[in-house]
Amino acid sequence: MKGKNVRAIVIIVVFVLLAVVGSMAISAQDKYTVQVPNGLAFSEFRGYENWAVVAVSQTEDLINVILANPVMIDAYRAGVPGNGKPFPDGSKIAKIHWKAKKSAEAPAPTIVPDTQKNADFIMRDSKRFPDTGGWGYAQFDYDPASDTFTPHGSGTNCGYACHTIVKAKDYIFTAYGKR
Repeated sequence: MKGKNVRAIVIIVVFVLLAVVGSMAISAQDKYTVQVPNGLAFSEFRGYENWAVVAVSQTEDLINVILANPVMIDAYRAGVPGNGKPFPDGSKIAKIHWKAKKSAEAPAPTIVPDTQKNADFIMRDSKRFPDTGGWGYAQFDYDPASDTFTPHGSGTNCGYACHTIVKAKDYIFTAYGKR
C-alpha cells in the first residue's frame, strides 16, 4: 500500500510540474500569430529583424530604424522612386520605434534606443490593396512589461492617409541614402 501511495504522489507531482511548465510556454507570445483585424498579419513580415537598413530617423521622443526586404532594397538601388517607377509588388518595409534615452556610457552626449514602442509594416501588393496606392499598412504596439505585441487599429489602410502626401514618391517617406 505504501508503494502505491508514493507512486501516486510522484505521478501527481509530475503532472503538476508539466502543467506549470506548459502554462509558462503557452503564456509566451509568438508575435507571428498577431494580426490586425481585417488587415495584415505580423507573420507576413517574418524575418524583418534581418532586413537591410534603409535609414534611421528621430522625432522628439523616438528613435526609428527603417528596414526593407531584399525586393525593396533592390528597387531602391535601381533608383525607385526617384526614377519615376513604382516599387514592385512584394516590396516590404518595417519601421521600428524605440523610446529615446541619453546614453549612460558614451563620452559625448548620445541618444540611444530605450524600450520599443511599436512596429509599423507596409507591404506592396497592387492586387490586394488597389484602393491605397497598392500598399497595405499595419501597426503593432509593443508592451515591454508583458513582451507582447497588439494590433493598433484595423484594416490595411491605417497609414494611407498620412502617406498620401508622398504619393509622388510611391507613398514612401524614407529615401535610401548614398552608401
